Amino acid sequence: MTLLRERMAEDLRIRNYSPKTVECYVSMMARFTREFGKPPGQLGPAEIRTFQVRLIEKKVSWTQFNQTVCALRFFYRVTLPRDFVVEHIPFAKVKRKLPTVLSVDEVRRLLSAPTNIKHRAVLSLIYATGVRLNEATHLRVSDIDSARMTVHIRNGKGGKPRMVPMSTALRDLLRAYWLVDHPRDYLFPGVHPDRPLHESSVQHACTKARLIARIDKPASMHTLRHSYATHLLELGVDLRTIQKLLGHASLSTTAVYMHVTGRLLDAANKAVDLLAIPT
Repeated sequence: MTLLRERMAEDLRIRNYSPKTVECYVSMMARFTREFGKPPGQLGPAEIRTFQVRLIEKKVSWTQFNQTVCALRFFYRVTLPRDFVVEHIPFAKVKRKLPTVLSVDEVRRLLSAPTNIKHRAVLSLIYATGVRLNEATHLRVSDIDSARMTVHIRNGKGGKPRMVPMSTALRDLLRAYWLVDHPRDYLFPGVHPDRPLHESSVQHACTKARLIARIDKPASMHTLRHSYATHLLELGVDLRTIQKLLGHASLSTTAVYMHVTGRLLDAANKAVDLLAIPT
């Protein structure tokens, strides 16, 4: 599997898959072949079906299950093409949960909690721009354009760059942070200046801030992104604009915020109040 593993990694990189996706897909294929103790050329639809059943029995997450399907489809379509129809390898239907959203007051309390200015800056940036955690930690100092009041996301999901607006409050906080830490390359460097701050450090800072702020909701880093999108929607920003700001490939992904916005609930309540319901 070693040569095929290298070939698969090359095939993925040629198609500009992210390093994380390359690592994930190659790992999934290695797990698949270990399960049967045979090279992938000797495996086919029957083994794939058996492997999927075993994954379900082991109660892996549906996200991991579908990642495995993507890896198998890619491998048998590109790296080692086979005559069976790889599109027939089924995905699992995943139930989409409504995102947790913080109120404006809860966000304010959360962002005020960290005493470490770097942690306060990165948490505030994620809420104020709606960027993903990985996008935030990989920002460079040069990506902050104070003159145009924008933040340049160079390596968004799927390798797609985008520009997001920066508020005056965020700009001032980033300036205050820069005067204290003086980052030169990465905006939020880790222990080693030439490497970005580890995502787990930011997640830990968020959890600590949530406890200090006494927020009972199961808030995570992604909750700040959800809250940003929902608050924009409540302010009247249209879905298409929010889609572009978040870097969503599909509008249907952004539309989930229609189900959690208070503005929509208020409109429904007002409509019900207008009904002449006899008593």
